[in-house]
Amino acid sequence: MNLNMRCALFALFLLPAFAGYSQKKSNQNTSTASEKKENSLSLSGLKWRSIGPATFGGRIADIAVNPNDFNEYYLAIASGGIFKTSNGGVTFSPVFENQTSYSIGCLAIDPKNPKTIWAGSGENNNQRSVGYGDGVYRSDDGGRTWRNVGLKTSEHIGMIAIDPRNSDHVYVAAYGPLWSKGGERGIYKTTDGGRTWQRLLHVSDHTGFNEIHIDRSNPNRLYATAHQRRRHTFTYISGGPESALYVSNDAGRTWDKVTNGLPKDADLGRISLAQSPANPQRIYLMVEGHGIYVSADRGNSFQKTNDYYTSGNYYVKLIAHPADEMVCFSMDTYTHITRDGGKTWVRWTEDKKHVDNHALWINPKNPLHMLNGNDGGLYETYDAGQSWRFIDNLPILQLYRVSVDNEGPFYNVYGGTQDNSSIGGPSRTRYVQGITNADWFVTQGGDGFKTQIDPQNPNIVYAQYQYGGLARYDRATGERVMIRPIEEPDSPAYRFNWDAPLILSHHQPGTLYFAAQKVLKSTDYGSSWQEISPDLSRQIDRNTLKVMDRYWGVDAIARHRSTTPYGNILQLTEAPLKSGRLAAGTDDGLIHITDDDGRTWRRAAALPGVPERAFISALLWSAHSENTLYAAANNHQEGDFRPYLFRSTDAGRTWQAITTGLPDRGSVWCIAEDPEEPNLLFTGTEFSIYTSLNGGRQWLPLNGGLPTIPVRDIAIQSTHHDLVIATFGRGFYVLDDYSVLREMARRDWSQLPFAVASDRPGLLYQEANKYGYSRAGFLGDGFIMADNPPIGKTFTFYLKEAPKTLRDLRKEKEKKANPATDPLPNPTLAELRAEKEEEKPYLIFAISDQAGQEVARFTTDASAGLRRVTWDGRYTARHTFPTGQHTDLKASAHKAPAGRYSLSVFLHTRDTLQTLVSNHSFELMTLDAEVFPAKDQSSLLVHRRRAEDLRRQLTAAGNQLDELTAEVRSVKNALRILPGSDPQRLKEATDIERQLGDVSIALRGNKILGNDEIPMPTPLIDRLNNAIYTLYYYSGEPTGTALRQLDIVTDQLPAVLRQLRDARQRIDFLTTYLIDIGGPYWKSRLPEHQR
Repeated sequence: MNLNMRCALFALFLLPAFAGYSQKKSNQNTSTASEKKENSLSLSGLKWRSIGPATFGGRIADIAVNPNDFNEYYLAIASGGIFKTSNGGVTFSPVFENQTSYSIGCLAIDPKNPKTIWAGSGENNNQRSVGYGDGVYRSDDGGRTWRNVGLKTSEHIGMIAIDPRNSDHVYVAAYGPLWSKGGERGIYKTTDGGRTWQRLLHVSDHTGFNEIHIDRSNPNRLYATAHQRRRHTFTYISGGPESALYVSNDAGRTWDKVTNGLPKDADLGRISLAQSPANPQRIYLMVEGHGIYVSADRGNSFQKTNDYYTSGNYYVKLIAHPADEMVCFSMDTYTHITRDGGKTWVRWTEDKKHVDNHALWINPKNPLHMLNGNDGGLYETYDAGQSWRFIDNLPILQLYRVSVDNEGPFYNVYGGTQDNSSIGGPSRTRYVQGITNADWFVTQGGDGFKTQIDPQNPNIVYAQYQYGGLARYDRATGERVMIRPIEEPDSPAYRFNWDAPLILSHHQPGTLYFAAQKVLKSTDYGSSWQEISPDLSRQIDRNTLKVMDRYWGVDAIARHRSTTPYGNILQLTEAPLKSGRLAAGTDDGLIHITDDDGRTWRRAAALPGVPERAFISALLWSAHSENTLYAAANNHQEGDFRPYLFRSTDAGRTWQAITTGLPDRGSVWCIAEDPEEPNLLFTGTEFSIYTSLNGGRQWLPLNGGLPTIPVRDIAIQSTHHDLVIATFGRGFYVLDDYSVLREMARRDWSQLPFAVASDRPGLLYQEANKYGYSRAGFLGDGFIMADNPPIGKTFTFYLKEAPKTLRDLRKEKEKKANPATDPLPNPTLAELRAEKEEEKPYLIFAISDQAGQEVARFTTDASAGLRRVTWDGRYTARHTFPTGQHTDLKASAHKAPAGRYSLSVFLHTRDTLQTLVSNHSFELMTLDAEVFPAKDQSSLLVHRRRAEDLRRQLTAAGNQLDELTAEVRSVKNALRILPGSDPQRLKEATDIERQLGDVSIALRGNKILGNDEIPMPTPLIDRLNNAIYTLYYYSGEPTGTALRQLDIVTDQLPAVLRQLRDARQRIDFLTTYLIDIGGPYWKSRLPEHQR
């Protein structure tokens, strides 16, 4: 039976604890978790596995370089925290993993103390996918730890500037909420390192500040750019009468609005300022909607030099050249540069480099050296942009959607990215390198969204790009055909969402559903389409909706720019249990349902308590109950970050909220239902992922090993029982084999003293090495590799309480005492010694084969909680004693054959051994993909056991040889200097040395002659190693050469052992002689007590 079939068929059951713990009566243990209000068990022991990729980057908002060490710099990832390098980008480490925000817009390094880093949370752009934050963070240890220092309601920090004279004086441009009015907006200053803040400049509840600059020649002079902007689902406005440039000459106490030379009586968009380091008198200004302005008097007056400007939605950022005052760069889709002081602007060289630029650092000591951050990640140049190096070890991909196929033995993961195409790649590989960048491939360019894969043929892939772009990709050939629906000539144009919904039918092969403002259906794999619904949106004219408390005309700056045409369908779901039943959700808050494949539609009831036009972010028909429908709404684009999640049990006629346990801050993006257990649900939010074990009545965090990050989509690979998520800023993650959660949904594990899950079968195969030698070969430290799941059988287990040590018990007694009235109990010396010498409690895992023969053991610590531990699928080695901590012992030999095994678990506490689980049955499988498979697995096991027994004997012989060689040297030295010894006995010791030398040659070869490259007979150790390599690390039929080596070692080893025993006796005779004449006692010899 192959792997996929076995994984689909394995049974799930639970083994409670046995001896050593008291048990409740069976009728008390039959309640399910779904009958309880809350399951208190932490799920942090279930760890997510990052699979990248770093082939494609993600948006970098800012770069901060240590002014004293250019090899150390920090990256502000727009939706993925902060990454740091200390070796010039060879390697990076994430340093902002578990804060309450993930989106970073700006960074600043203290010029006096580069260990102090300031970070502004909330991306400082205004695009549709920007993340929001909760203020300013500070680190005083180079990013190892962070603390939030305020301005939590700003949501977006535009820029941070540190006074070069006093590190406690810091200015912040608080951009303020993008989706709503209010919040902390303006220019803020702290004079005590962030403990308190004073607002120095404020315009209105609609206008914030995107930049704050300290003058390069006079730190009391400040420049601040105000930006009036607002984004909603239906529109974007990037300017207004309140956008302006302000200047202060007294460190922010007073401000003047600069108008000399700038547009008058006109709305201004986003403004960016750059002061030339080469000549601080020269200041460049970009004003969105108007052009470039240059000042020659430090901003007192400006002159327009060019009409060029870019979009404040995503750009408007200038960087002046450090050495040439006439050169300035503009971040844009394609970076622009002026070389004549702002008069002309042209595209910069960006061949073989991603576009959509956001950050640029120019080395002040070598301006040819630059770092560029854009939507594709990080690039470096040493020739001022003539050629670029892509930094390909940053897994910061922004993913909208995720899908999985059914290919075996390992399935593939597909996703749609922000500006980095629709892509696919493996969930694991056969290689020790795991998943590398080379394993990923593009299915469709552009911004990527939902990919669907034909369940019968994984080479048929449907991939999207923005606004309804759709292709059918042939993975076998790499060809694609465009299948985007096109409206008929007399029909209204299709209004596709930026992220249009695409689903495959559960009931009809080759049938797809797609949607614009209407639902579209194809029954021929996307080759043709038909409309099966009317316009299901509210059909609101978005120009009739107020923005910033007013209406805006057609000339408003960037009106509707980078915004999906309003009134479209963005969610579709087909009922698995009822053919022809669909539900569609719109961006203006409606849900419609059809039971006849689109012939008729009815509007579902409104979601209770949800603002009317909140967009529908998720819809899902249940696979267990025909009339159960799940729905989520998202209102973050109105400044409302609450989670809205509902279930209907009557096909959308009524709804019940299911948000208990979800944080108040964090919109819901997606929901998934386990295909086997109806009470097991998953939901992805703006900051994490959660699971419910009781049908949505209570949600629990499922974020072990996961940074704070948006989870935009969830896919379930039902054959392997894996959960796969698309994060918006850190790529794909896999939770390998989540089936334990099904068991927990059926029974509350938190009430059990100990339990082991019946996870999926173990998988044993030999990982190949693509590059030879070490895992990374010779590819360097920067070569990124995403881990495969552990080889072997992973056990998920739960220990309710960690055993208490003697010290724990003493501390408990002390806590119960009242030190004000009762003397604390003082332990005796014997008790203190017992505490000091006590071993930490630990667990023993014992593996037995079908015959009940124990084949492997390993240990782990006895800490409480839900945990995982992996048996590597190999017999325990018997040739040597394991080393290391007693709580983490493992020694592996050859692979175990496929078949059924059983697990027993024991708890060792002080001198007590308790049986927790006995004979828990599980299966171990292999891939069975060898070209030359083993003819007989039982014979192969006999050969492997024989090799391990020979290794045991040969290791003993080698250890004895080393010991005797050292002993005879010591004996010779004693014979040389001990008074009264017979010098003639030195000859006997020398003869023993020669005898041991012959043994060494037989075991290890002639090292002296071998160094002269003279061919020498193969020693026994090399012969056995040849056989072991074949038998332990090759899964097929063993070679005749390998088996012949076992025969040779078997034949020749007895003579070697006889020689060693003889040498042992001869040395013992000499040591006895030395002791008798008054020499030192030898090793295990002890003197006889004499009175």
